[in-house]
Amino acid sequence: MNKPQRMLKHLWLDASDARRAIPPDMLLRLARRTAASEGRHSGQIRICVEASLPMSYLWRMDKHVTMAQLVHQRAVMMFSKLRIWDTEHNNGVLIYLQLAERAIEIVADRGLNQHVGPEEWQAMTKRMGSAFADGRFEDGLTQALGEVTAVLVRHFPVVENPGGSGGLPDEPVLG
Repeated sequence: MNKPQRMLKHLWLDASDARRAIPPDMLLRLARRTAASEGRHSGQIRICVEASLPMSYLWRMDKHVTMAQLVHQRAVMMFSKLRIWDTEHNNGVLIYLQLAERAIEIVADRGLNQHVGPEEWQAMTKRMGSAFADGRFEDGLTQALGEVTAVLVRHFPVVENPGGSGGLPDEPVLG
């Protein structure tokens, strides 16, 4: 797909497409799963689903900057914007789904990345890829949440304050 076609694809999709992909009942189930997950470890997990990339990102796409790099850059930006880095043990995680590209990114804070290498995060996203490619967003996000939870439980189990730290909202962000 060339750059103008890709830009049109992203212009065509908006926040209403994210709300159709993740309807209110699914949003509620994902929020409950996130809250249950956070009761098992001291980390914080946020889910963010965006229909398309902002035009400012798309203008940067050329032969030196791939779409995968742009999606990753956007995920890192959302990690920062949602203040996921602002956790006591630097163990926040963003599960980012980009609908136009059917791409997933997992962005983890430095405290967790001391224990988990990039190859483990890449393997997780690869396993989830088929669910997202097939439009089974809830299955893919639930799988992502389960795998991230397992990593957090292994490295940051709850020692005190069972029931989660309650620092960040549990509801997924749609855009």
